[in-house]
Parts: sequence; C-alpha cells; structure tokens
Amino acid sequence: MKTINKYIALSILAILFTSTSCKDYLETEPQGSVAAGAPSAESAEGLVTAAYAGIGNDDMIGPMSSMWAYGSVRSDDAYKGGGGVSDVADINFYEQYNLTQPEQGWMHPYTWENFYIAISRANFALKTLNELTENDFSLRTTRIAEARFLRGHSHFVLKTLFKNIPYIDETLSNEEILKVSNTEFSNDELWNKIAEDFQFAMNNLPETQQEVGRANKFSAMAYLAKLRLYQAYEQNETHQVVNINQQHLQEVVELTEMIISSGRYSLQPDFAENFLDGYDNGPESIFAVQFSISDGTSVGRLSFVNGLNYPHGAPQFGCCGFHAPSQNMVNAFSTGTDGLPKFDTFNDVTLSAEDITTTGVAVDPRIDHTVGIDGHPYKYRNEEDYIFSNSWVRDPGVYGFFHSMKEQQAADCSCYKKEGPFIGTSVNIDIIRYADVLLWQAEAYIELGQQDKAMPLINQIRKRASESTNGTRLADGTSPSNYLISEYDGSNLPWTQENARMALRWERRLEFAMEGPRFFDLVRWGIAGETLNAYLDQEKTRRDFLNSAKFTAGRDEYYPIPQREIDFTKGLYTQNSGY
Repeated sequence: MKTINKYIALSILAILFTSTSCKDYLETEPQGSVAAGAPSAESAEGLVTAAYAGIGNDDMIGPMSSMWAYGSVRSDDAYKGGGGVSDVADINFYEQYNLTQPEQGWMHPYTWENFYIAISRANFALKTLNELTENDFSLRTTRIAEARFLRGHSHFVLKTLFKNIPYIDETLSNEEILKVSNTEFSNDELWNKIAEDFQFAMNNLPETQQEVGRANKFSAMAYLAKLRLYQAYEQNETHQVVNINQQHLQEVVELTEMIISSGRYSLQPDFAENFLDGYDNGPESIFAVQFSISDGTSVGRLSFVNGLNYPHGAPQFGCCGFHAPSQNMVNAFSTGTDGLPKFDTFNDVTLSAEDITTTGVAVDPRIDHTVGIDGHPYKYRNEEDYIFSNSWVRDPGVYGFFHSMKEQQAADCSCYKKEGPFIGTSVNIDIIRYADVLLWQAEAYIELGQQDKAMPLINQIRKRASESTNGTRLADGTSPSNYLISEYDGSNLPWTQENARMALRWERRLEFAMEGPRFFDLVRWGIAGETLNAYLDQEKTRRDFLNSAKFTAGRDEYYPIPQREIDFTKGLYTQNSGY
C-alpha cells in the first residue's frame, strides 16, 4: 500500500479537530492518541502519522492539497465553472478579484483553519517526541525532522496565500499562542522562520525511507529551494517586487543541483504518467500528499478536494463541471511554424475544438493532457464512451466548452469512488515534482544572468512533452491534434536574459497548467497586476461574467485574513492591505 500505513490505527485515533475558533484548533490535542503523561515510541509514531494525514485532510470547500481554486481560477488559467457564477459563489468572488472580502464564510477561512489544525498536529507530535530520548525511540530525530517538514509545508502554503500569518511552534503554551500576532515577523523574517524547519529536516532526514510517502532529505532540500526562490523576489508593503536577492538565487542553484546530481529523480518518460493511477511515488514525485482506497472505512483515505471538477453531463461522471480552462490558457498552447510558443500573438485568435484538430493549428502536445476538448480522448481513453463531448459541459453559455482533465480519473479506475454526486480518488497529489526542480534551477540561473545554463534544463521539459503523445491518440492511432513542439537552440529564439525569462515563464505555465501554481508564480514575479488585467481586458470580450472583474495591485496578490480570526483575536491580527 502506498500510504504510510504501519501506524494507521493510531493515526485514526488522532481524529480531525472540529472548531469554530482559532483557540480551538491551535490548542486542542488529538483526542485518544496519547495517554496523558506517558509518551512512548508507539504513541509518538502514531502522532507523526497523524501529522502526515493532517496535510491531506481537506475537502472541496477548504482546500489544502489542491490549489485549483486559489492558484488556477485566481489566475489566467481557468474559470470557476460549475452551474453559473452563484454556484459556490465564493470562488467566483476570487475570480472577480474585487469581490473577494474578509467576511466570506467558505473556502479561504476553512483553508486557514485546516492548515492550522495540521500545524497543531505537527506541534503536538513534536512535544511528545521532545519528551523521549534516542534510547526510548531510535527514530526520534528522524520523526522530529518529518514533523518539522510537515509544519514547514503548512506554514509555507499559508504564507503564499495570506502573506502575513502567525507562526506557531511547539514551544508556545496555549496562553502564548493567543498572543501571537500575524505581523510579529517581517516578510523576510517569516520566510527564514519557515526555512528553519526545512533546513533541520534536510540535515536530519535520511536519503531514503523504508515507508513510501515519508519525506526524505531530498524532499526537504527541494522545499527549501522552493522557499528561497520565493523569498528571492523581495516585496514591499504593497507586494511590489523591489529587489531580486542574488544570494538566495545561488542557494536555489546549489540545492537543486544536489537533487539533480543525486540521480535519484527523473522526469516520468510520458507526461501522462504524472496524472494517472499506478504511478504514485514514481521517479518524478519528490513529495506528495498520500491517498488510498479500500481501507475498511466507508470512503477510505480518498481525496475529495477535486470532487467538483468532473464533467457534468458525462454519464460515467455526472457532476459538477467546475474548473474550466480559460480561453487564454487554451490559446497559450498554440505554436508557430518553428514549434515555439506564440509569445506575442497567441491570444490574437480564439481557438475552438474545430481549430484544434489534426489538420488545424499547431499545438503543444500538453494541451491534450490538460484540456478536455470535443472529439478528443478524455483521460487517455479512446473508447467511444470516453471521447470528450461538448454535451459534457455544464454551462457553456457562461464558461465555454473546454474542461479540465489532469486531476480527474476514469470512472472504472480502481482508484475512483463516488459518494452521492461527488467524486473521490486515491491518486496522490504531488506537491513537488522533478519538473519543478529543473525549472526552479533554470529560473535561478536566468535571474543570475547565466541564462545559457537554463536552456538545457527547459529543453528537458520540452523534449519530454514532444515524446508524450501515445496516450492521447484516437482509436485509429492518429493524434487528435496537430502537434508541433521544438526545443530552443539559441537561433530560433535569441537567448538573451529577457527572452530566456519569457521562455521559462511560458514553460512553467504550460507544464503546470491547471495544477495551481500559476497565480503564485505571477505574484512572486511581481507581474500579477499587469498580467491579469491584460488577461481580463481580452477575456471580457469572450466571457460576459467577467465584465466587472478587476485586479487591484497592492491588494489582490493575497487573500484577506479571515474576518472571524481577526474578531476572535480582538483585533490582534492585522488585515492585509486593501481589504
């Protein structure tokens, strides 16, 4: 079994907290997990397993493991989808930008709460581990490093969502927790506090773990590289990038090089394998949230976070049509006669399914791994029942005819289970994959002015994309689209720093389209305002529901601190600027 299952009974005892206030979920200990005053190796092991479970204990209205609502819909990659703007209206508020408010009751307030529950789990595990010695528990230091890694992950995601967050560790008493401000640390200081957990994990985790799914030295190394890359783009109070820290970029190069040179990781041979059952914890997966099925409970350890995102009209699925690719993003997959992206002209036309055919416009092959298109195989299935149809789209009058595909699984997969109208699967959700590492290193080299070193890294990604066309074929063996993709050679695109930066950012968009990082990339690069308002200017001519949307720089780069948290702390937490 792919999950960390040796101590699953103990992890079940460390049951999810339910709470209505910050006090509850930051102070409450997992009930029944440890006998008071009697820490043991067995109880500590169970608590660490519970901490792992904590980062995947999310749901459709409090996402943690998938950023589709926060990073994909919030960007130029996707529309909310579903049954019109009022269907799960909070996500529509995010998509409109100017409707996002601190008083919202769903989504980001629940995500805030869920991550602090996860942090509480990690801290409770650490408190127990700190009471043991190496003689009591031979894996004590390793498990401390794992708990700190998990705590670092939760704080990191919270910081990318909200920027100013309270930092909570295991040394704080219940009374002290209630006095921790979300502005106790400066932006840079907070990055460094989170980095301490990843650094400790990197220094103390083994290179391999006996049980798959546990973080190892390279997981921590990769996460530290990711953090330093984000930190390198130094922001002022209104979220403008005012400096790019060269020292942090050099650290990114060094950390990623250790991962690359280790030989332990590689790209999956076929891009499709990152999004199919049976390939979990493969060579490209550096750290993933683990899920499973058929464990004796009613729904197993399934992920329902993407449970709204299946085609609505397809008889084998049935619900609910959320997460629709934007026209802008579909257009971005078009390529020129040289097989390179149409950087400046991609959005001059509005591609339809009729345009994206074997004899139509040239496209990057990753479009058929990412987008459900009328007449094309869905989830690499070319049987008649799985050919995507416009009839599968729930509200084409609002959101168009394209649909997402990466996060879905086929209905006859042993990983798939339907509960009422909603769908869960046991397929892992990757937090960091090797493609990330390659492109982080490429980005660091470009910003260091060493762009020549970035080209072969980007080309590895493009080469893999060019070779990933077998699973997308129709039943007669032909490709549904006119695939044309080339590697960079320095002449087909003069490899200046500016052009290399443009190519890198384009590559990240296509490689991770609909996976959620797009919005966070735009924010850290300091180009969210200009990019998203330009996107809206054109997209409003295609989609009426965006007519009043507006991105306000200095406000919309981050979500508001949930008002209920500010109210509970009697104003201790400071609201983000602009809200």
